[in-house]
Amino acid sequence: MAFLSMQGVTLNLGGKPLLDAADFSVETGERLCLIGRNGAGKSSLLALLGGQMQPDSGIIIRPGTQIGQMPQDVPENWRGSVFSLVAEALGEEGKALAAAHAGTGHDTATHSADAAPAATSGSNDAAGHEAGLHMASDWERYGEVLAVINHLELDPDAEFASLSGGTKRRVALARALVCSEDLILDEPTNHLDLATITWLENFLLRKARTLIFVSHDRAFSKRLATRVVEIDRGKLHSYSCGFDRYPERREERLATEERAFALFDKKLAQEEVWIRQGIKARRTRNMGRVRALEALRAERAERRDKQGNVRMAAQEAGRSGKLVIEADNVTFGYPGKPPLFSEFSTIIQRGDRVGLIGDNGTGKTTLLRVLLGELAPTEGTAQLGTNLQISYFDQLRESLNPEESVMDSVAEGNDVVTVGGNTRHVAGYLQDFLFTPDRLRLPVKALSGGERNRLLLAKLFTRPSNVLVLDEPTNDLDVETLELLEELLADYSGTVLIVSHDRSFLDNLVTSVIALEGDGKAHEYVGAYTDWLRQRSTPVQEKKTEEKNGRANYQTDQQPSDKPRRRNFKEQREFDLLTKELEALPERMDALEQEQENLETALADPELFTKDPAAFTRTTERLTALEEEQTELLLRWETVEQRLEELS
Repeated sequence: MAFLSMQGVTLNLGGKPLLDAADFSVETGERLCLIGRNGAGKSSLLALLGGQMQPDSGIIIRPGTQIGQMPQDVPENWRGSVFSLVAEALGEEGKALAAAHAGTGHDTATHSADAAPAATSGSNDAAGHEAGLHMASDWERYGEVLAVINHLELDPDAEFASLSGGTKRRVALARALVCSEDLILDEPTNHLDLATITWLENFLLRKARTLIFVSHDRAFSKRLATRVVEIDRGKLHSYSCGFDRYPERREERLATEERAFALFDKKLAQEEVWIRQGIKARRTRNMGRVRALEALRAERAERRDKQGNVRMAAQEAGRSGKLVIEADNVTFGYPGKPPLFSEFSTIIQRGDRVGLIGDNGTGKTTLLRVLLGELAPTEGTAQLGTNLQISYFDQLRESLNPEESVMDSVAEGNDVVTVGGNTRHVAGYLQDFLFTPDRLRLPVKALSGGERNRLLLAKLFTRPSNVLVLDEPTNDLDVETLELLEELLADYSGTVLIVSHDRSFLDNLVTSVIALEGDGKAHEYVGAYTDWLRQRSTPVQEKKTEEKNGRANYQTDQQPSDKPRRRNFKEQREFDLLTKELEALPERMDALEQEQENLETALADPELFTKDPAAFTRTTERLTALEEEQTELLLRWETVEQRLEELS
């Protein structure tokens, strides 16, 4: 049975229709990924499905049940604390939860993220009863709401008005997650760190019944989507496959479309030749054929050709020196607080592509600023190399004037820009970034999130550089533009520093990772994101440094600094058992990873849910349990290695 459907829907917001007599349906239990170019109408379609917008024509059939919705833009009229706003999505039940929360004088530091306050003090119980939480299920619901808030790293007692834009979006996500099993989510991973994205994936696999979402995060889409629907030139195209097979299926569709257009154009050309033939032919022509030609002309005029790809080219300055950044035992912290990171040393050389990862608040951007000399470390030294020309993506974001036009934002009031040593008119240059002439004089504030990021890239690449610093460059970019950006950065001969929560982007680009793992240390790993996941299960082998001639001299000790201590009988027995366990752990982890791969392959089959819903449920539940087993095994692995180190 269709959960949501629409028939013959047209939506026109000026210019060409975003939807042109489009048909669409979602079955209960599907997890549907909506994809399309920036400006194609993805967010507008979600707003139509959720009832925030009405179509110009056509029918939309919605369920009678509530849908949890996370819009692209957070409503400006939301007021109150984070908890009250999230609970408000539950209606009358939410009012009771909010009253109980206020009555308990809740302190977020005193409750587990996953526990309901059922075992709080007697005064809290009384407050809860006065607020209407009489049943154990009421407190269980309270705990569920609080768990979602805490997992999204929100302070339940913070005033919404005081929050940043990214934090407000997390509040909107929390509201959607608590109120329904049926969800419509617009870019839910924006402003989430890697750990929270993983939690969200597991939550949706476990809790969501029907899910419609838009996301630029390809790893997120690959894990969740059971079907892909693409908005392309006003039409909706459905692909009954997971996200990983979507590009191949899309190419097949476009090839079929291209062949059909070629046949159509050939027929039209033949008819145009016929109508233009000499007097003799025109005397004998039949009016039916003339009318058919007019219909062909009208159909061709209505055709919307496929939008081209962004054409990006970075302006590379002269080569930098071999050494780009050298940090020696840098520590940074704010007065009265523990250091964000301490005693971190690294050498970044020309051509390195380094990813900085970590949870929100661990200090990624701060470390980046210390390495670039924008912040002085509390201790240690950070030295830049020679002949560096640095372009900084995030600083450009802050410099965008919302009232300035698109053209003026890039050309700074001029008509031309210099790119690669050549002078180009700014309008032509911006067309490379898919800005059509009708959008060049729009103010920046009228652009979508994806268009703003394309504008930032256009500004970035007018500046010669040999070091690119990109802080969350992938937000709101469509998949095609994202892949083109990856290609450009892969071919860039300079040095690239990237802060990103996009796992696929990191895996495809970086050659090393600096991870802030919340322990007050920054750890460096060889490889990309997936390599970091593998390596972080083992204790970090910190580089040993010594001062010599004022510079850090990195050495590997060939001899241990301490002699192995003698073990008594009990310790030797423990050492032998742990050694055997450690030898078996890689094989156990490989088996779990193989089972996970098999389960994900099974879930990628769009027919599994319709053919065998019970098998679909069992597979999803086993996948969730499997991830918990992997986490426990990694923790055990680390514990075993640490204990063996103590016994050595």
